[in-house]
Amino acid sequence: MIHSRFGSLAVCILLLSAMLGSFGPSPHCIQAEDWNVFRGPSGNGIANTDASVPTEWSREKNIAFRTELPGQGWSSPVIANDRIYVSAAIPIDQSTDPETTDYDLSLIVLDAKSGEVLKTVSLMQQTAEKSPKIHKKNSHASPTPIVDGDRVFVHFGYQGTACVDLEGNVIWKNRDLFFKPVHGNGGTPVLVDDKLIFTCDGASDPKVVALDAKTGKIAWEVERPNDANRKFSFCTPALIVVNGQKQVIAPGSDCVLSIAPADGRVIWQLLYSGYSVIPKPIYHNGLVYLSTSYDTPSMLAIDPTGEGDVTDTHLEWSLKKNVPHTPSMLADEEWIYSISDDGIAMCVEAATGEIVYKKRVGGGFSSSPVMVDNKIYYTNESGLTTVIATGPDYKVLAENDLGERTLASAAVHGNALFIRTADAIYRIEE
Repeated sequence: MIHSRFGSLAVCILLLSAMLGSFGPSPHCIQAEDWNVFRGPSGNGIANTDASVPTEWSREKNIAFRTELPGQGWSSPVIANDRIYVSAAIPIDQSTDPETTDYDLSLIVLDAKSGEVLKTVSLMQQTAEKSPKIHKKNSHASPTPIVDGDRVFVHFGYQGTACVDLEGNVIWKNRDLFFKPVHGNGGTPVLVDDKLIFTCDGASDPKVVALDAKTGKIAWEVERPNDANRKFSFCTPALIVVNGQKQVIAPGSDCVLSIAPADGRVIWQLLYSGYSVIPKPIYHNGLVYLSTSYDTPSMLAIDPTGEGDVTDTHLEWSLKKNVPHTPSMLADEEWIYSISDDGIAMCVEAATGEIVYKKRVGGGFSSSPVMVDNKIYYTNESGLTTVIATGPDYKVLAENDLGERTLASAAVHGNALFIRTADAIYRIEE
């Protein structure tokens, strides 16, 4: 994966087949406009510079399609090769109480242009007796799929991970990594050089794990410091490159680890006070930015050039007020943008942490914002998206209400915005 501010163009090494499979061309190239991973190819929620999506919409305006989805899931949509991929937990017996039913943990594939459901692939079954109790804002299918070349990786936390080809054929499954989740599963893996890296931060023995992306076998495991009072977290790691060296930044309860993806070596760690960490860290202008989440979140800016314990040496600044527990942040030029769970939009100076503005947007927020064409799209849990201009002056450009519960993060593909709600997926386009 090539990390950059605006996105990446994967190298295509195979000729495009003339025959179209049920998932799309195979083999295929990931296109520059594809949003094939959580928070897009940049990993930071910033769309390709050529993208331009509507500023205004409603249920009747600028809606290319609305497609009902089976089951439940808060994985965010990813788009590659004109296909949409989401995961879902589909009740096997629709008449049974959701808390006592068995589920098919599945991958759903749709045509990105028409919204037609092309295929639903059952990957593994989750029995009622082995279903974890989940938070009211969670689902049994919250981690976001990854599309890489001719493979799709689908992660269901402690229930397991699968890799399928573009026809839906299972290449491998791994259901060997048992850990006891708290509130269910959450974090999405990051794919680095054929290693699928994710956090296993449950009730005890928190760790970061890498699977061999070709076989699904465990490549390495890194144990976290085990003295946190509340060990559970749900964070998606971030890939950064520092002085030519790849680092996987993996926040968890009371600490963030920087790990060398090749072998699992811990490059540095920084300690803090926090648990149930959810926001994915971002990397901007040489600093890592993260939230420590609960109980009182702090925004930390960390210099990632150190080694060993850098708690006392490489923390550039911290900010404690109106920091998000759940949504990830955005960065642009000299600013960091965030939205708190209770709807406070904030802009701070990236270099100093000085607050530029704080404004109440309103509503509760779980999804992470996206940035497109110098505009920020904040979508609240009721399906209302507030569009604001980037820069140090707070300016609301539009408010757009779909009127449906929305916890998943939006995706951008070409000139279209894709939003998943509790029951459906929308393509928003002029």
